[in-house]
Amino acid sequence: QVQLVESGGGLVQAGGSLRLSCAVSGRTFSSYIMGWFRQAPGAGREFVAAIIWSGARTYTADSVKGRFTISRDNAKNTVYLQMNSLKPEDTAVYYCAATGGGRISSSPSEYTYWGQGTQVTVSS
Repeated sequence: QVQLVESGGGLVQAGGSLRLSCAVSGRTFSSYIMGWFRQAPGAGREFVAAIIWSGARTYTADSVKGRFTISRDNAKNTVYLQMNSLKPEDTAVYYCAATGGGRISSSPSEYTYWGQGTQVTVSS
């Protein structure tokens, strides 16, 4: 059983920064592709970023490219999402997800394990 626990969310003013963390327990973390998604009220789950097992390749949504950075520390079984220059439209619940699949993906259906989410609110 794989468990994902997000932390680091909160309330921040526009232009500010937050760093989200996702701690993973259970099976071999280093073999999983990890992703971040977000869901605003009344909207579907939106892809934010993903990273392969080695950290050598990442994939970031155009809406956050240049502002958000995904990274991972396999020694700590943790994946991070550094969010800079935050905007009110970034307000959402942010979810961490993991997949044992062989390719990086922006589709939520490709991810097997999910955390409970952490709220990020950006005020204008």
